Amino acid sequence: MIHKILFMVVMLLCTMCLHGDVGTDFTEARYGIEMVFVEGGTFTMGCTPEQGDCRNEEKPAHEVILSNFYIGKYEITQKQWFEIMGTDVRQQRDKRHNDYEIFGEGDNYPMYYVSWDETQEFVKKLNEKVGKNYRLPTEAEWEYAARGGNKSCGYTYSGSDNADEVAWHKGNSSGKTYPVGTKKANELGIYDMSGNVWEWVNDWLGREYSKNSIIRNPEGPSSGFQRMRRGGSWSFDARVSRVSYRFIIPDYSHGDVIMGFRLALSSK
Repeated sequence: MIHKILFMVVMLLCTMCLHGDVGTDFTEARYGIEMVFVEGGTFTMGCTPEQGDCRNEEKPAHEVILSNFYIGKYEITQKQWFEIMGTDVRQQRDKRHNDYEIFGEGDNYPMYYVSWDETQEFVKKLNEKVGKNYRLPTEAEWEYAARGGNKSCGYTYSGSDNADEVAWHKGNSSGKTYPVGTKKANELGIYDMSGNVWEWVNDWLGREYSKNSIIRNPEGPSSGFQRMRRGGSWSFDARVSRVSYRFIIPDYSHGDVIMGFRLALSSK
């Protein structure tokens, strides 16, 4: 009996070494930022069969191993952005061009008109205020969470094979964004990873996946000219909201008009 108990303890310790401490969802109380714990594991990233007619930059499909991490339950809202950065969506718009449109406005609407550099400023200020190390998710973390992590049902979109259930896209949005969390959540209880606003991730743009890439906690190319964007948006066709779709359109003229983001946090 004692030997059996010791064996079970050893196995538990081994599991903890491989995956890290088991965490729970939490809310950053000061700003209401809800974080979902994502248990690490191995998954196939890229053009898996249910994704259908993939683009070249989604290939080759490849195995990735990820450690535990946390990711935002929702995209960062306009209220949260204002509380940290002191600017609203109209002021962000005016930095680009004051003739640009406003595609949805309100405390619980996702923030947009945000550049990648501005997400880094947001993260820096937030971390100084709360004493944590929030960051953008890596592209691999983003896709793993969008697929439902180790609870994945293998859906085309994040939480469903029917885009209308989980995504605000060109076919159902009437040309605007919507408050976060108004569509169905995915398997991990995360919202809007398909549609609503495109989301910045941390990686530099890579046009295709390397067959020889590091598969454990990959962070993408070491340098580049543009950061990756994921998830689709209210202004793009539904198929662009697939979980493996990668936004690589160099000549797209609206830049960060359509860009928002969600946070990630490493699990110790």
